[in-house]
Amino acid sequence: MADVYESMLSSNVGRSILSSLNLPVPTELERHSQAQTSFVTGNVLIGAAPGGRMAESIASTLKNSAASVQVANNASALPEIKAAAEKAELKLTEIDVSAESAKFKALVFDATGIENSEQTKELYDFFHPVIRKLHSSARVVIVGLPPESCKANPRQQIAQRALEGLVRSIGKEIGKKGATANLVYVAKQAEKAAESALRFFLSPKSAFVDAQVLRVSKAKAVENDFNWNLPLTDKVVLVTGASRGIGEAIAGVMARDGAKVVCLDVPQAKDNLQKVADRLNGGIIAIDITDPEAPAKIANTLKTEYGGVDVVVHNAGVTRDKTLGGMPPHMWEMVININLSAEERINDALLESETINPGGRIVCVSSMSGIAGNFGQSNYAVSKAGVIGMVDAFAPILAKKDITINAVAPGFIETQMTAAIPFATREAGRRLNSLKQGGLPVDVAEAIAFYSSPASAGVNGNTIRVCGQNLLGA
Repeated sequence: MADVYESMLSSNVGRSILSSLNLPVPTELERHSQAQTSFVTGNVLIGAAPGGRMAESIASTLKNSAASVQVANNASALPEIKAAAEKAELKLTEIDVSAESAKFKALVFDATGIENSEQTKELYDFFHPVIRKLHSSARVVIVGLPPESCKANPRQQIAQRALEGLVRSIGKEIGKKGATANLVYVAKQAEKAAESALRFFLSPKSAFVDAQVLRVSKAKAVENDFNWNLPLTDKVVLVTGASRGIGEAIAGVMARDGAKVVCLDVPQAKDNLQKVADRLNGGIIAIDITDPEAPAKIANTLKTEYGGVDVVVHNAGVTRDKTLGGMPPHMWEMVININLSAEERINDALLESETINPGGRIVCVSSMSGIAGNFGQSNYAVSKAGVIGMVDAFAPILAKKDITINAVAPGFIETQMTAAIPFATREAGRRLNSLKQGGLPVDVAEAIAFYSSPASAGVNGNTIRVCGQNLLGA
């Protein structure tokens, strides 16, 4: 469905009218294209609080980009940053950030050295001179320590938790430029495992992921010859609900990244499912996931025809909206069964039969409704909050099996479902985030692909919103 509001921006008259009314003028977001060979380009300014642990990891990550990496010539941690760059063999340029010509595509700050609230001034000193000098679709990434890992030092725990307030505020300040800000908490000894997260949040692939908090735990780093452009080479990926919309986009991105994609949907959608699979050189499983025999049949097909599965994406879902007082029982049961219970049963079958290969990934699609609730969606909100609960419950269990489980929670995404929303509600929904526009199915798919990568082994038990920093709810 066309965005009528954004269509007005295509003319000078329309832009003038919207600006005169002090209405938001969304910036066209930069998204990934196959022509891009580097995850970030342009000027990237890095900074750090003295005593931080992530400078070398940040430098090593940026060394593998086409960015011009810079540091302020008056940075408080300048010696540490220069030493980290030298160790990583990264070319680093000292600059005067107050110069009028100083403009940046990304700002990266290592806050792991902050041990008390007084030291949060390091954040102000880094961001204050440069936050207005960002290009459109720029990226801000702050790296900290998980607050829960700092319990031996309560003041440090407090200061690290405070980073979340800064990231969310920056996201709201820079959203008008189509720019985003995100926070990565990196556990001790997990420095090398953070590269996948840094690459994702610095890249156009995270265009609609804003003001999110991601945790990275200790994990084995990928080999030096790891192919970041085709991270899913030789991997088998199952995508449920793959015949259209977000599911079709997920399947496409997975195939782009090198995977053999097995597309699953209900038998009624078999024709379109086959078209998607043929386009991607993938396979299909046409089955109703609520069928009591479906989990065993899915596991058997994956094991006998594909030698197991490496990534399972639980995307299939439905809505049946009614206020709780007016909702018949079958609408409740259907939504819970498809959106949550079937996923649990499929997971059980795949795990019990050892169909998920070592190093496997389970990625679930939740929703903003599962976080903030929504009028007339009590059944849907329960199911999607339950998906987040499933991630929380199984993350430590699956970690022992070398499997990760994570979730995405989309906000307003341009799909057939949102196209059916009444016009006024739809237009308003597109503006209720810091980027002032709806996301695309590919935005959800890119976040899922990030979780699915072998390089994301340290990313487990996370739920990130793909919502452009939705301004309502949690």
